[in-house]
Amino acid sequence: MDSVGAESSAGDGFYRPEDEILAVGKAIRTLRKEKGLLLKELSRRAGLSTSFLSMVERGRSSLALTSLNNVAKALDTDLADLFASERKVRVSHPLPHVSRTEEDGRLSIASSQRVYKVLSPRVPGLVLEPLLVTVRPNSDLEEPYRHESEEFAYVIEGELLFDVGGKEYRLGSGDSIHLLPTVPHAFRNGTDEPAKVLWVLTPRFI
Repeated sequence: MDSVGAESSAGDGFYRPEDEILAVGKAIRTLRKEKGLLLKELSRRAGLSTSFLSMVERGRSSLALTSLNNVAKALDTDLADLFASERKVRVSHPLPHVSRTEEDGRLSIASSQRVYKVLSPRVPGLVLEPLLVTVRPNSDLEEPYRHESEEFAYVIEGELLFDVGGKEYRLGSGDSIHLLPTVPHAFRNGTDEPAKVLWVLTPRFI
């Protein structure tokens, strides 16, 4: 594959991605030290390079959602616990659940490059994790990652370049890609227009 439910805000009421990045990096560093883990050990458990994870802890880089989940698992905690606004009891909702266009389900997790909208409620036991992801223009290629989730992406608008196991795939509107979780992969939006993607992961981790 950035707090669930509500947009982060600063004093002026606007979302600042850099504030979220700094807060998440601090939370990772705090939890790591509380558990007595060296940075090298956490990076090994999460499948990330030590230098990159160090930048994340210092708020100088951000993680993709799936990589962030790997870090949370390596710290033996929930993904939401890395966000101060999400350290609360999850509320169950009955199914079927209908997600309306006007509903604010925006998700801004540790990334200045993308915005996630959660399309289903956070109910224990559900398997599919459907997300509507907007990837901002001219984003950087993230560090390739692997994870346990099966992953499917359908490009609704715009264009994305995927790197899967060292091979590049350029996807435009109407294209899709189904990924094996064990193959390292990453993606970027190198165009001047945002890309909108329907993403489905399984099992879910939000």
